[in-house]
This record gives sequence, structure tokens and C-alpha cells, in this order.
Amino acid sequence: MRIKTARFIISNSEVKKCPQSPLPEYAFIGRSNVGKSSLINSLCNQKSLAKTSSRPGKTQLINHFLINENWHLVDLPGYGYARVSKAKKKVFQSFITNYFRERKQLISAFVLIDIRHQPQEIDLKFIEWLGNNEIPFALVFTKADKLKPQAATRNLEQYKEEMLATLWESLPPIFVTSSLKGTGGDALLAYIDELNQLFRESSKF
Repeated sequence: MRIKTARFIISNSEVKKCPQSPLPEYAFIGRSNVGKSSLINSLCNQKSLAKTSSRPGKTQLINHFLINENWHLVDLPGYGYARVSKAKKKVFQSFITNYFRERKQLISAFVLIDIRHQPQEIDLKFIEWLGNNEIPFALVFTKADKLKPQAATRNLEQYKEEMLATLWESLPPIFVTSSLKGTGGDALLAYIDELNQLFRESSKF
């Protein structure tokens, strides 16, 4: 799939204010400073569709973008480190969990993980929460250009082993990406295209 058009629709902090159209949507979420905005911009071939910042935690709302006029990409606030108060973090947590539990249009979440690091407890706990709540998801490892291939493969295998050694009988779809080099984006978009086709065939909405 090629993204021909991508435009911002709405930002808000309440699930009930999200677009009411029946279009399928895909939510991108990850730890703060994981490179989420850069990946979204790379996928959409735009430099500033999603706002990037050197300050972690820039995204603080549910952001909907309409892609190719037939599906929504949703940019969610990062979990973990962010320079905001504890009270504000609780607000973030509340509307993120409400989004995942209530949003019927959601087809899949994409959990972004910085491939430079070994398995992080905060990522594993969030993945476990998605599983416990029966929310479909895929893993997207970012910043692959920052590591030598051997090191990237080693960290990826550690994540796989950690997941299979705990609660998981099988692994979700996994993508390795680099926003700088544009690698991995085609495979990720092809997966979304496949899910969109299944969605249309099932006439879910």
C-alpha cells in the first residue's frame, strides 16, 4: 500500500469525541521518546504531519489522521517518562485505557519499542495489559539504524524469548523499522492493507 493522502482530523482527550465514522483505525503508541512521530511522518511521506520534539512526551492527546480517505491512523500519547505532573500522567493513562477499551473502530494497536534497548519492564507490562484486555496488537521496533545488525537482532531475540517465557504462547506480528532510512515501512503498511481488506470483507460496521 502507498499512502497518497494523509491529513489531520482532530485532537482530543475523550473517546466519545473521536470521529464517529465507521472507518477502521490503527493506534500507534510507545514509550516516550521512542520515535513515534518520526515513524508516522516517514510512513506518510510528510515531514511534519505528526509533531516531533526533542522533549519526550510531546504528544498529549488522541490525534486522528485520515489516510487515503479510507482509514484512520491514531497517534496516542507515549507512556512512561514525560515532563508532566503525576496528576496529568493519570489523565493520560485514563484516556489511553478508555480508548483501547471503548473504541470499536480499532483494528489493531502498534506498540513501538526502541530496538537499542534490552526488554524494558514498562513495555512488557503494557503488552501484557493489551493481551489481558484482548486487544489485537503488533510490535514495531524503531531506530534500527542506530545499531549494528547483530546487536539489533540480539535485542529483538531477547524480546521474543522474554514474551514466550512469560504469558505468550505465540508472538504477535513484528516489524523492524528505521524512520531515517525508511526501512520496514513498506512491510508495516502492507500489513495494514491486509487488515483493511479483511475488514472490508467482513463488513464489520
